[in-house]
Amino acid sequence: MTNPSENLAADAGEIPFRAIVEQSLVGIYVIQDEVIQYANGVFAGLTGHTPEEIVGMHIRELTPPWSGEDNLQRIRQRVSGEIPSMRFRTQGWHKDGYPVDVEVHGSRVIFRGRPAIAGVAISIAENVQFEHDLLHSREQLRALAARINDDREKQRQLIARELHDVLGGILTSIKLDAARVRRRLERDENREIADGIVDLAREAIDSVRQISETLHPSLLDHLGLVPAVTRQLETFAVRHGIACTINATESPLPISKAQGIAAYRIVQEALTNIARHAEATRVQVAIRLDGPTLHIAVTDNGTGISQAQLERPSIGIVGMRERARDAGGHLEISPGLDGGTLLRLTLPPIMETAAERPADD
Repeated sequence: MTNPSENLAADAGEIPFRAIVEQSLVGIYVIQDEVIQYANGVFAGLTGHTPEEIVGMHIRELTPPWSGEDNLQRIRQRVSGEIPSMRFRTQGWHKDGYPVDVEVHGSRVIFRGRPAIAGVAISIAENVQFEHDLLHSREQLRALAARINDDREKQRQLIARELHDVLGGILTSIKLDAARVRRRLERDENREIADGIVDLAREAIDSVRQISETLHPSLLDHLGLVPAVTRQLETFAVRHGIACTINATESPLPISKAQGIAAYRIVQEALTNIARHAEATRVQVAIRLDGPTLHIAVTDNGTGISQAQLERPSIGIVGMRERARDAGGHLEISPGLDGGTLLRLTLPPIMETAAERPADD
């Protein structure tokens, strides 16, 4: 039985509803033997031609050199019946010598007793420009986020150094002076006051060290990611009463400094989220190499994460994803196999990240 669409006559004199076709707001065309057999004014105008000029032109004349073969292949697939109908984006070639972005939807028909392609085409130049601008804006935002993260890390490192070196030095001097005063005091009540000053100074020194390590872990600079994460887990376990284990490959790891900082901060944020929301009693961290690729997994046995939370992520999750992306890696967060939440970070071999590239003038 013959398909009714294949009986549609498609030349200018036989097309039904010709007035509608000629006045259509979309381009309408018929291609046979890779040659334009019919085009309304809108289709011809996409490439700067009139209908009279474009009829009889080979499809190669109307497409850029880099897309001509692809377009011809699509035509042949439809004419042969391999793919009877096809919708796709492509580029035409304007007669003034520049490409034009179009979306085409064409199907196999019978024209003058032989297979042909009849379809519609619209200009998508504005859409393509919008998508390009949107992509460019996203790239700029990611670059800005990378710069902000880099500046934040530098500021943290500076503050940590100042706390450790300056304030820590002052407190140490206070402790030593208080100890000297205590040795010279004769009355017990005065010795007790001096002992209190020494103890307070010691507590303040310990607090400064903890704050300094939180701001920027010195282990990360000197020994690498694994010792820094191990210390992080030990502190987390003591502070929150959660059992923590780590299974890690030995340092050094084939990652850049920026990638190491990104991985450390992602683990840090994951632990913060566990402490705040998970109600977990156990946390496991795995750091392993698969060839040159680094894999980090953080799992807990808490209440888990819902699909709604994944679809509408918190600022913390968004921040982790951006850190992973800037480091050239990939972050996945999902419900754990046995409950709880599973975070998986993948980092490629050493690469230059946006934070390490020089700023544009």
